[in-house]
Amino acid sequence: MLLTTTNSVEGHRVSQYYGIVSGESIIGANVFRDFLAGIRDFVGGRSQAYEEVLREAKATALQEMSEQAERMGANAVIGIDLDYETVNGSMLMVTASGTAVRID
Repeated sequence: MLLTTTNSVEGHRVSQYYGIVSGESIIGANVFRDFLAGIRDFVGGRSQAYEEVLREAKATALQEMSEQAERMGANAVIGIDLDYETVNGSMLMVTASGTAVRID
C-alpha cells in the first residue's frame, strides 16, 4: 500500500477513486511520563517519552487508514493529512485521513 501526502503519484495514473478513508489513535500518557515531560518543559529539551507516544499513535492511525483503504480495493492513499490533538489534557489523539485510490 502506497501512502503519500501528495495528490498524485509521479509516473502513475489514478484509475479509480474509492473515497475518503481515515484512521484514529488515542493514546494516554502515564503519570510518570507526564511528570518527566513537565520537568523537561521547565528546564528545556525534548521529551523523548512523548515523542515515542506520538510516533506510536501516528503509526497506528496510518495502519488503520491503510487497512480501510485495502478493504475498499485500493492500492494507494493520496492526499494524506495528519492531525494531532490533546483530549482531556492527558490523552494524545492522532487522526490520519486521505483518499483511497487505485493507481496503475
